[in-house]
Amino acid sequence: MKTVVIGGGPSGMMAAISASSKGDNVILLEKENSLGKKLLITGKGRCNITSSLPMSEFINNIQGNGKFLFSCFQEFTNQDIINLLRKNGLEVKNERGNRIFPVTDSAKSVLDCFIKELKEKNVNVRTNCEVTEIKVENEEVTRSIP
Repeated sequence: MKTVVIGGGPSGMMAAISASSKGDNVILLEKENSLGKKLLITGKGRCNITSSLPMSEFINNIQGNGKFLFSCFQEFTNQDIINLLRKNGLEVKNERGNRIFPVTDSAKSVLDCFIKELKEKNVNVRTNCEVTEIKVENEEVTRSIP
């Protein structure tokens, strides 16, 4: 199956990694000249990756209706992101408030792991590629127009 992911932020990169892990041929389109620009400024440049709380407590701490996301968090947990980073050579540390940061204290280290994983999964990454239209015919996407 062909999959097109629009947006090269953390969610888009993870969606592309996930789809390619399931055997899809994936293209990731990002309008900026590089992936993860906003990721680089999270946590004052240190990147607060996730929480160390168990999923049941983690969900209860989400503002609004956290239970709505329950099934998503069963598919991909906070431990899964930690494992993905470790697989790509990045260790993490637990700080006050159950916050998980990279031991490097650098969001760039997290971004580098995502990019490494995208390359390993053979995701076709296209930057400077703003999608302006998506064509749908017979209830199927036939083309995205960058």
